[in-house]
Amino acid sequence: MSRRDIRVRPQRPDAPAPRHAVRGGAACRATEESQLRMLINVPETVVPDALRGMAAAHPELTVDVENRVILRRDAPVAGKVGLVSGGGSGHEPLHGGFVGPGMLSAACPGEVFTSPVPTQMVRAAAAVDSGQGVLFVVKNYTGDVLNFDMAAELAEEEGVRLAKVLVDDDVAVADSTFTAGRRGTGATLFVEKIAGAAAEEGAPLEQVAAVARRVNERSRSFGVALGAVTTPALGKPTFDLPPGELELGIGIHGEPGRERRAMMTSREIADYSVDTVLEDRRPTGPVLLLVNGMGATPLLELYGFAAEVHRRLAERGVAVARTLVGNYVTSLDMAGCSVTLCQADEELLRLWDAPVRTAALRWGR
Repeated sequence: MSRRDIRVRPQRPDAPAPRHAVRGGAACRATEESQLRMLINVPETVVPDALRGMAAAHPELTVDVENRVILRRDAPVAGKVGLVSGGGSGHEPLHGGFVGPGMLSAACPGEVFTSPVPTQMVRAAAAVDSGQGVLFVVKNYTGDVLNFDMAAELAEEEGVRLAKVLVDDDVAVADSTFTAGRRGTGATLFVEKIAGAAAEEGAPLEQVAAVARRVNERSRSFGVALGAVTTPALGKPTFDLPPGELELGIGIHGEPGRERRAMMTSREIADYSVDTVLEDRRPTGPVLLLVNGMGATPLLELYGFAAEVHRRLAERGVAVARTLVGNYVTSLDMAGCSVTLCQADEELLRLWDAPVRTAALRWGR
């Protein structure tokens, strides 16, 4: 059997409990599903339904619903390195919302909180390869790493020149249930934007990969959950977070963090998050700052939290060069936030400021 014949089971970075048993057959199951407080039809079609909506809303993209690949419509772009990323659905706008000029060439969405499979990544790499090579941007989760590694082997067998960068910026835990090493979280946005700008300028594959790795090495993140996440398949919170408590150091799939505490103020959460990041890596220059919502936190709260983060960074002597606030690397309906810092330099700031035109991020000409 050839490698092409291998069918890889999607790897779940987290393992939500199985659906509760349904008694009474299909009628009872339909009743339970109809009681879900989600804007969906049925859990089984959440991803293809969303992809059809993305195709309708963004004609500048090519959305292959059947094969689960999102492409910029002009791919492959002559003389340009292709950037491909992907992961489980449920983290939108990551990654599909970042496909377009100045950022990703393609994204591969898996099922909710489940890695895409190698055939998706191989198809994406072939579609965006102009002969200049392709960079895979991979968050550090076991399923993503294994499947992107296999996809790289298969794509190289077909003549695509590949490079990979692993994003592992989360300082909350050194190892977690579903990773060897740190989890990939908010820095993924920084890597995709800055490496995407370098590729848009015509930089060669080795240079694009090098700047992507530099961004990851200079980035650190920390997340906090104020409420649990509910997956469509489970239909109820995936973990128990009692009222009046929060989880410090949560992962983007609801993985446990460092500790639980009684509810804290925005000021206290900012102090804890910033101090934890700076304990791990103290920047020696100005930083890019991402104040990220986990999906259910309104901008009113995020901007107030951003003010507290700025205050604490100033108290610690850290200058902020650029700030981005919003829900960008999410966890479905989880309430909470994360802070990501990336030590910037002149080149990284120039690439960050370069024009970008995607569904979720756009500035410049």
